[in-house]
Amino acid sequence: MDYSPLEKKIRLKFKDRDLLENLFVHRSYLNECRTPGLESNERLEFLGDAVLELVVTEYLYKNYPNDEGELTNWRSALVKGANLAKVAKAIELGQYLQLSRGEEKSGGRSKDYILANTVEALIGAMYLDAGYEAASTFINDFILVSLEEILKAGEHIDAKSRLQEVAQDKKEVTPHYQVESEEGPDHDKVFTMGVYFGEQKITTGEGSSKQKAEQDAARAALQKMGW
Repeated sequence: MDYSPLEKKIRLKFKDRDLLENLFVHRSYLNECRTPGLESNERLEFLGDAVLELVVTEYLYKNYPNDEGELTNWRSALVKGANLAKVAKAIELGQYLQLSRGEEKSGGRSKDYILANTVEALIGAMYLDAGYEAASTFINDFILVSLEEILKAGEHIDAKSRLQEVAQDKKEVTPHYQVESEEGPDHDKVFTMGVYFGEQKITTGEGSSKQKAEQDAARAALQKMGW
């Protein structure tokens, strides 16, 4: 596969081409491809998640005098799956993914949680191939750049608390959440949570934990209700 368009966008030419290819191997692909030694991108994702959090934390600490709680909310908004998925779509990561036929048919190339995980795998691969500064430059150029927009849109606010506050005020109802589905192995679950006003399902959200999926559902509900 020709990765040169991607390398041009991220301004980094990988020295280790195997590493570049590995970052796009979704775990579903291994069920159909028995290439010896081939592994999924989950270990790179694990590494990239840590690098991402460190770079974002360092940036916020050095540039903003706000208290810990506020900076934590800002960091969470920057590294959340929905924000990373936007980055993935902007640089068209989906086209490079290696997926199973089933995942391909179900729209895996456009699923936010798969795209977000791939961004983390990319950061992990960049860190291994070119070092901390290269990964940091990517994070600054493609992720931290959205901070102002996130703050302006209020995306750093605890969505569940905000939804409960407004729903009680406008609808005199307290939102509640239900598990709609669980996918994947125990170490890599994807939860879909529905948010309800009484018996009425407003919308759903996805996340790697029930708590993250609830936050995603609450954000979607706020947007849908125009709140």
